[in-house]
Amino acid sequence: MGKVEGKGNGIKTVIVNMVDVAKALNRPPKYPTKFFGCELGAQTQFDTKNDRYIVNGSHEANKLQDMLDGFIRKFVLCPECDNPETDLHINPKKQTIGNSCKACGYQGMLDTRHKLCTFILKNPPENDSGSVKKEKEKKNRKKDKENGSSGGEAGNHNDIDAPDAVDGDDDDWAEETTEEAQRRRMEEISEHAKGLTLTDDLEKSLEERVNIFYNFVKEKKDSGAIVSADKEILAEAERLDVKAMGPLILSELLFDENIREQIKKYKRHFLRFCHNNKKAQKYLLGGFECLVKLYQTQLLPRVPIILKDLYDADLLEEDVILAWAEKVSKKYVSKELAKEIHAKAEPFVKWLKEAEEESEGSEEEEDDNVEVVYSSSARELKMETTKPAKSDHEEEDIDIDAI
Repeated sequence: MGKVEGKGNGIKTVIVNMVDVAKALNRPPKYPTKFFGCELGAQTQFDTKNDRYIVNGSHEANKLQDMLDGFIRKFVLCPECDNPETDLHINPKKQTIGNSCKACGYQGMLDTRHKLCTFILKNPPENDSGSVKKEKEKKNRKKDKENGSSGGEAGNHNDIDAPDAVDGDDDDWAEETTEEAQRRRMEEISEHAKGLTLTDDLEKSLEERVNIFYNFVKEKKDSGAIVSADKEILAEAERLDVKAMGPLILSELLFDENIREQIKKYKRHFLRFCHNNKKAQKYLLGGFECLVKLYQTQLLPRVPIILKDLYDADLLEEDVILAWAEKVSKKYVSKELAKEIHAKAEPFVKWLKEAEEESEGSEEEEDDNVEVVYSSSARELKMETTKPAKSDHEEEDIDIDAI
């Protein structure tokens, strides 16, 4: 794991994989990050939009790893049976934090003397994993209705903010509390939470970080490991905070005049950057323009069909392409060549506009075709769209790992 080092003032340690760690622990990522800050007497920062969780100062990974073990003991494992399958129940009004275990049925209160508890009470889980506040409120309302009460508090639960007894119709309950399920959860925690990934490369300039990323991808390509390195490449881009620019670098290193075949070969690599990331898609279009400049004779006549390949591969969305088509830019190539590329792209852009107009009439029906699917292995809710059929230009959820 090594040491995160730096010189001068303003050193920050970024925990690159905190979102994965927190998901494994079934707690919001702010909690373990803030726990580190409390233990170290350091300020913490949360950039939730970019999934960046930062502890000020330079810290050794093994030291933070030991602190994470402390967080798990205090705020994750059941005090009765050491099972990680627990939920926190925050009541800011009473200033209490309840804890409940799905395995042994334990219900109790956390000792709120730790500084992190003050933070938890002020920042209860919302839609993060580990939040059961809404579920609890729903149960309380149901109980109140049954008891003929209009108040918000359930009858005998004034002293403990733990969940009500589980009804017998919870199909997942028995399955998830077996020894096998507990072993799987512990393995999941070990895999994610026992390998904190840290960086202080954010202290470097953007140009330096882009060069580091370029050399990382080039080394993977030169060593023949590029095909299976898509997750590593994304992780390195996130570590260096150059994710949006990733497709520009990947285009330079992975595409040439044979781009149509290479889009198929490296689709997964680009999807990890471009899926639901319009900024990354704009950089991909920039990379495409640079490629046309390098292989003008071969690629300029094929601009529309290559754009359609990128679109069909879900690497570019309609609105990004249409916005690009509206304005000729000399950011990546000369104004003259940019005009030529846009002129060549016109047939595809026209087709895209017509396809978009056709799809507008069906948008109102989409809300009725969504269902919530629970994945016990992933421990998260996923939204899946169930439609009878999908045309080429409609959006869909993509399982990148399955590609």
